[in-house]
Amino acid sequence: MRNVYTVKQVNAYIKNMFTQDFMLNRIYVKGEVSNCKYHTSGHIYFSLKDESGTIACVMFAGSRSGLSFRMQEGQQVVVLGSVNVYERDGKYQLYAREIILDGAGLLYEKFEALKKELEEMGMFAKEYKQPIPSYVKTVGIVTAPTGAAVRDIINIASRRNPYVQLILYPALVQGEGAAASIVRGIQALEKKGVDVMIVGRGGGSIEDLWAFNEESVARAIFECRVPVISAVGHETDTTIADYVADLRAPTPSAAAELAVYEYLKVAGTMREYEARMRRNMMQRITAERRRSEQAALKLRLTHPRQKLLEKRQRAVDLEQRLRLRMEECLNQRRHRFALYVEQMRGLSPLTKLNQGYSYVEGPSGENVKSVHQTKPGDEIRIFMTDGNVRAEVKEIAEVTEDGR
Repeated sequence: MRNVYTVKQVNAYIKNMFTQDFMLNRIYVKGEVSNCKYHTSGHIYFSLKDESGTIACVMFAGSRSGLSFRMQEGQQVVVLGSVNVYERDGKYQLYAREIILDGAGLLYEKFEALKKELEEMGMFAKEYKQPIPSYVKTVGIVTAPTGAAVRDIINIASRRNPYVQLILYPALVQGEGAAASIVRGIQALEKKGVDVMIVGRGGGSIEDLWAFNEESVARAIFECRVPVISAVGHETDTTIADYVADLRAPTPSAAAELAVYEYLKVAGTMREYEARMRRNMMQRITAERRRSEQAALKLRLTHPRQKLLEKRQRAVDLEQRLRLRMEECLNQRRHRFALYVEQMRGLSPLTKLNQGYSYVEGPSGENVKSVHQTKPGDEIRIFMTDGNVRAEVKEIAEVTEDGR
């Protein structure tokens, strides 16, 4: 009697064999990446190959935290994972949990350890980040004197603002002594008193960039009193210096753009500010002039001079009224006086004398009104209109009431 098994049973049996194999549950596999595809679901499908064969691999989206770089065709990598059977297809494949570039595994472990240590010390904390000045006069550059990085920085900075001074410290950025050279450059430019500093280099492998992962460089950047912009490698490259720096630029060109303000743009903005300020000043001057004129008018209306003028005008009016009243009174008095004069003229002795009457004065100078005031022999004086006559009384004849 033969035992006949279904495909499913066979695949399940084989899968169980793989599951029970301890070595296949945690295995490191080294090879070259090929047929790498990033699926929209987040999974990564690829193959590892060498000169003898190929093995299918998959890294699920949930394991992507174990990948610190973007996989590309031809990379030499070491994959940590487990080998198992996909029952539906009856094919085995490597389920990746971690992937590191071949030859860089120890460096990555060292990188992560130092990163964790410095982070726990607070060297990555935002509160220690210094602000990048908006308008700088001098920019210090710590990088290799030759290469694309320094050329890019100079070109971008010169185009944006030719008046900014660039001071280059030619440092070693790769190989033995590179970290010490970078530290000396940071310290020298800090003593020089630059406004901002760019520390970086062009792209490369983790080995090429390792100087910027050294603790001495990280401490030099952290302790520097001048704001530091890190510009190490390409946008996907990340170093310890990037975490410690006050600002990280994805590339050296971007660092120059972040450090150097655009002169023409700022000049245009300043012209706009100047025009706006002039308009505001003219509006303010016009408003203040209007207020001054109103205050001057109010002052004129309430000034003591105005009161004095009003009082003086009133005094003039009262003086005029008084003069008119006095003239009126004088005219009335003149009229009455004229009447009195006429009355007196009618009673005047001269008038009587002019009518033929005379005035007799006795010996003692008294007015003789009666014959009894004189006696024969008295000397009297008779006054007339044109003179007087001295005479002697010869005889006195008294007239009685009956005329005899």
